[in-house]
Amino acid sequence: MNLPVQLTCPLGHKCEEAKDNVIHRCAWFTKLSGQNPNSNEVVDEYGCAMAWLPILLIENARVSRGTSAAVESFRNEVSKGNDVLRTAVIHDLIEKRDSLPKLVSNKE
Repeated sequence: MNLPVQLTCPLGHKCEEAKDNVIHRCAWFTKLSGQNPNSNEVVDEYGCAMAWLPILLIENARVSRGTSAAVESFRNEVSKGNDVLRTAVIHDLIEKRDSLPKLVSNKE
């Protein structure tokens, strides 16, 4: 048997209601626009910010993983460039050292 599910606010309030010719709206009742990371469907709806939190945290973690992978790749490329530069500088110093005039000692 399938029973209908009615979601209620854990704080005991309504998100939005009209009373005395005024719309009373919870400050956490926000519009979320974007793409659902689980189903890739477009989301453009109002809901409680506390209810959106799990979806937003999952999306934030996904983006953070992508960012860390990009930073690691960049670090590897910079490290390779530093190795090449270090080798070139050492090679240049060795060549200059070999071309400098030798000091002659009078001790014999």
